[in-house]
Amino acid sequence: MGEYRIVADDLTGKEVTELLAFHLSEMHRWSPACKVHAMPVERLRQPDVSFYSAWDGEALAAVGALKHVDETRGELKSMRAAPGYRGKGAGQAILLHLLAEADRRGYRWLGLETGRPDPFQPAIALYTKHGFAECTPFGDYVSDEFSLCMAREL
Repeated sequence: MGEYRIVADDLTGKEVTELLAFHLSEMHRWSPACKVHAMPVERLRQPDVSFYSAWDGEALAAVGALKHVDETRGELKSMRAAPGYRGKGAGQAILLHLLAEADRRGYRWLGLETGRPDPFQPAIALYTKHGFAECTPFGDYVSDEFSLCMAREL
């Protein structure tokens, strides 16, 4: 597992937009259409979302975003490791960065929504490793056989 350089990202770079397009396409492949909560690039550029990218030299390793919910709560969005960086600590590097940013902002709670099926198990394991646990649905989410809401206190 290498060291990653994590930067605030303006979502204009080709590598980042291509990884997000890949992420959206996989979410649509793995999820019922009504359960795809991944944000398109245009939504990730809105002022309530802070987006970050993790780099291994000049190679994009992972992306992730922190959405402002209110003064004490945030939500993780668009967490994705590039295919060649899955299992190499890139997703964990982004997660740790987002946790530190949430703490810096004074958030006391951080939530996320992910899927329950097999393709989502590595993400669930990562979140669990870092203190997230299943929680009741928040925002517009509905927990069911497909969707899983997770949260942790900060």
